Amino acid sequence: MHIRFEDISLFFQGPESSIPKGNYIFFIHGFTGSSLDWKEIIPFLNDNFQCITLDLIGHGNSDSPKDVSYYSSDSINSQLKLIVEHITDQPIILAGYSMGGRVALNFAIENPSFIKALILESTTAGIKEEHLRIERIIQDEKLASFIKNNSIEKFIDYWMNIDLFSTQKKLTKKKLEISRNQKLQNNKIGLINCLKGFGTGKMTPLYERLSTFYPETLLINGELDKKFCDINTEMANILPSVKHEIIRNCGHNTHFEQPKLFIEEINNFLREF
Repeated sequence: MHIRFEDISLFFQGPESSIPKGNYIFFIHGFTGSSLDWKEIIPFLNDNFQCITLDLIGHGNSDSPKDVSYYSSDSINSQLKLIVEHITDQPIILAGYSMGGRVALNFAIENPSFIKALILESTTAGIKEEHLRIERIIQDEKLASFIKNNSIEKFIDYWMNIDLFSTQKKLTKKKLEISRNQKLQNNKIGLINCLKGFGTGKMTPLYERLSTFYPETLLINGELDKKFCDINTEMANILPSVKHEIIRNCGHNTHFEQPKLFIEEINNFLREF
């Protein structure tokens, strides 16, 4: 399904069902991902909920405009709000992985009345120190230049082999090849502009606003991803109503590396609703 936002098209999907109005979970993928990333997860979640997956701007079947302003946090918030309002007038459960988690957290902080609960996998609330934000912006600019000057195949091969994803080397070649093929469906303009418009350095830090966010929040990390375990431990100490779960024997992308354990944690959380 597509929905128009000004002069761009955004893609989302969810099976038709008779699920009671308001029981919706929206899933947002990470950088280089798409709605296909949740294909292994959705069928095994609590069937009292309707799952909606979407392609962020610059990814999958959504448009990849050349205008970077469409990729700003304010614009992405407006795009997500339009999709949510198109589907339901009830608060939703919003779930996001990595960059998608930043999208989810930013949207939830700005639109708390839309949120019943929040699920954040390997997510940061931004970079607090200004000099570190500037360093990250410079790094993302270099990465954007790499994407521009190389083929999408070369970039995806590079991206899948950075240290953040080193724990995925234990997965089967078939699983990694499926993931690679899905990532290759993205295009360079969309990926470049996501880095320029909503890279971590461009995101306004949200730590000072976490203490006023009261919906139930689930933080999920892989035990081998020490950096994000530490980040989420700090977030868990600020959020008023939070559970922080560590999934064993996996790194940054827990739903990809340990889907069964990820599904178990999500379903345990959903029982509360």
